[in-house]
Amino acid sequence: MKPASTMHIAAPDPEARGRGLPLHVKVLIGFVLGATIGLAVHFYTPDAPLLHGLIAYVTKPFGQIFLNLLFMLVIPLMFSALVLGVGELGDIASLGRLGWKTLTYTAVVTGMAVAIGLLMVNLVQPGLHMKPELVQQAMASNAVKAGEIVSSGHQLNAVDLIVNIVPHNVIAAAVDDKQMLGVVFFALMIGIGLVLTPSAATQAFKTALQGLFEISMRLIGLFIQLAPYAVACFMFNLCAQLGLDVLASLFWFVITVVGALALHMFVMLPLWVRFMGRMSPRRFFRDSQEAILTAFATASSTATLPVTLRVAEENLMLPRKVSRFVLTVGASANHHGTALFEGVTVLFLAQVFGLHLPLLQQVMVLGLCILGGIGTAGIPSGSLPVIAMICGVVGLRPEGIGIIIGVNSFLDMCRTALNVTGDLATAVVVSERSGEAELPAS
Repeated sequence: MKPASTMHIAAPDPEARGRGLPLHVKVLIGFVLGATIGLAVHFYTPDAPLLHGLIAYVTKPFGQIFLNLLFMLVIPLMFSALVLGVGELGDIASLGRLGWKTLTYTAVVTGMAVAIGLLMVNLVQPGLHMKPELVQQAMASNAVKAGEIVSSGHQLNAVDLIVNIVPHNVIAAAVDDKQMLGVVFFALMIGIGLVLTPSAATQAFKTALQGLFEISMRLIGLFIQLAPYAVACFMFNLCAQLGLDVLASLFWFVITVVGALALHMFVMLPLWVRFMGRMSPRRFFRDSQEAILTAFATASSTATLPVTLRVAEENLMLPRKVSRFVLTVGASANHHGTALFEGVTVLFLAQVFGLHLPLLQQVMVLGLCILGGIGTAGIPSGSLPVIAMICGVVGLRPEGIGIIIGVNSFLDMCRTALNVTGDLATAVVVSERSGEAELPAS
């Protein structure tokens, strides 16, 4: 036995992390540079043909290719990580305990997020600051897109959400982003079958899945080196096309959403991590920043999943069997920021259209947002059809969603960052409360 040699082999390869500036610093530089150049271009030449050509043929395609590279690996990574995570638990009782802890903590923290959002929107009342002519202008300019969102929202209901968790065709579920929970359920079933069928063949299958997981993680490590450039492109496109005008027109709504997101992210989650997860909030945010910045740039918790898994295991030092289970499920079902945004938006639209929602109906909105956060696809703007559905339930015009489409891209980035932060915080708490927390390597 050579313990020293084993430890040496297991140690991280410094070259694998790249030379020079850390990746998260490069991402931050790309974010600031892209936003600054985009705002400058929007201010001086907002309608220049060269600008439209640059966005259409360079920056937008590059950003989409980066997202496609990440999405390409989501299914193999999600499937292998979740099956291995369940398989490593060793017995069904452990899976049950871990599952109930994850579900309970997710519901509690998501409920707190929505409650913060509802409190903020009642205090600030952003809908009362919207001028009627601005409302009509925003709805008219986004009428077509709003109609498509409303149509998608009409197709959503609680019964279908529950039924679609069990996919009749797992291949179709993998193709449709809205049925990602079906892939999660299928992976859980395969993992349970793996636990119940100990044999040489299933062990070989487990080894093959481990190989698939390692290959996916290695490819992600290569693709993620493009993140600083992709982030610069995303921010350039957003700021060059919209500038600050769209934010100014919906200033109070943006302030309400961002304030509520910040309150949950920088007050509630640090307290949650400190007292329930027994981890220093400073260490939590320091070691999670790469995943948070990636989530902000991509506006997709699903696309960020590979980075989130790596951050959890390598930086936060969470046990694999917990992090793989909690984070893989969380990417599809644990959306704190999305649920908060849905609640704020519904009450904002109620204020805009002069519809008074009493406390009981606001509590109903809270419950719908918690369920909606679970059913929301982890893709950019995946929450808009859910908001349209909730509006219909409480008696609002779903077409009102057109009012906030102009600022949705920016707010989508903000709430996705909270989604991923919430996933990591839940993983920390579940690891600690399950007695699985590991000390950092010396």
